[in-house]
Amino acid sequence: MSEFVRGLRLWLAPQRIREEGDTPDYRFSLANERTFLAWIRTALALVGGGFAVDQFLPDLRWGVRVGMALALLAAGALCALRAVNHWARCERAMRRDEDLPVSRFPTLLSLAVGLVAGAMVVVVLFGWRG
Repeated sequence: MSEFVRGLRLWLAPQRIREEGDTPDYRFSLANERTFLAWIRTALALVGGGFAVDQFLPDLRWGVRVGMALALLAAGALCALRAVNHWARCERAMRRDEDLPVSRFPTLLSLAVGLVAGAMVVVVLFGWRG
């Protein structure tokens, strides 16, 4: 079975994680869960920001408004999916006594949010009308 399929099965049946290695100190598992919840809060904030841009900036040119809203909504969706993937990968690594996995996702997320924030700075400085 491929590593991707095994990882996806952990998303849908997290009790299978007990089949991996040894049980780590519960404090590490709880810290991993808190990290998961922080990713979910970030995803919710991004989705909320996307809806806010779309609903509260009606005078902004349609293409700019929709582009920024979709960028935030997509970042929120990716962040939510990445949260469960990161949780499963870290939990598995702890149980196997391996190094925790690294990812480029935080960098990509930061760049996406930074680009939208930069666009919003331009909108604020130069006005709402296109």
